[in-house]
Amino acid sequence: MAFIRKLFVFTWLQALSCLFPLIIFGALALTKVVQLPVLPRYDWILLICLLAQAAMIISKLETLDELKVICMFHIIGLGLEIFKVHMGSWAYPEAAWSKVFGVPLYSGFMYASVASYICQAWRRLQLRITGWPRSVYAVAISTAIYLNFFTHHFIGDYRWILMLLLIAVFLRCTVYFTLEERTLRMPLLLSFLLIGFFIWVAENVTTFLGAWKYPNQEETWHLVHIGKISSWFLLVVISVIIVAQLKHVKMGNRAAPRGVPMK
Repeated sequence: MAFIRKLFVFTWLQALSCLFPLIIFGALALTKVVQLPVLPRYDWILLICLLAQAAMIISKLETLDELKVICMFHIIGLGLEIFKVHMGSWAYPEAAWSKVFGVPLYSGFMYASVASYICQAWRRLQLRITGWPRSVYAVAISTAIYLNFFTHHFIGDYRWILMLLLIAVFLRCTVYFTLEERTLRMPLLLSFLLIGFFIWVAENVTTFLGAWKYPNQEETWHLVHIGKISSWFLLVVISVIIVAQLKHVKMGNRAAPRGVPMK
């Protein structure tokens, strides 16, 4: 019974942490089924995301520091989306007023929702990390991963080399989380993989709902290639490193990030 209770509490906290992603799923589903008036579909999704973000701040479900992180991820994600659409990796076929270089502005919120989940889970589960590498290594590998999303179109994909480096740098890292005053732990690399897998599952749902389309989904929807899990794994790495390093800066000392809640 104790295990079942802890599993329930963990699931509930995870669901609360996923509130913003769930709102995006809801907006995609609603606009897929119901044709809303006045604005194109992508514009309605953007409006819903903005209203949801404002409501989470006003209700204090999200802190101002978390909002800053989310805005940073929105910019990072939108830049990547513009480049990938330009290279033909995927497309947003519907018309919208809020499109920039063929990319609707709501797309940045899909990356921001990953940051929202990490920030919320960090706070709700009182996360702390041991064995964190020196900042220079963490920043360097996250930068290399992000650049590889761009440069692989020109000089080859080095994600597997980056993964080997990632394992070498983060192998000793352990993430601790608290459930009902009991502290549990998990290898940090395993948490990267699990989050990446569930984002891949979510990606299948969002492409089915028409958030965007890969070239092989133009005529009929197909399951997103399982190899995309590696891309999401690497994106999660970037996300966690950015959040952890920002916490490190906020603490104002040289200690490794310990999951101090953002206030």
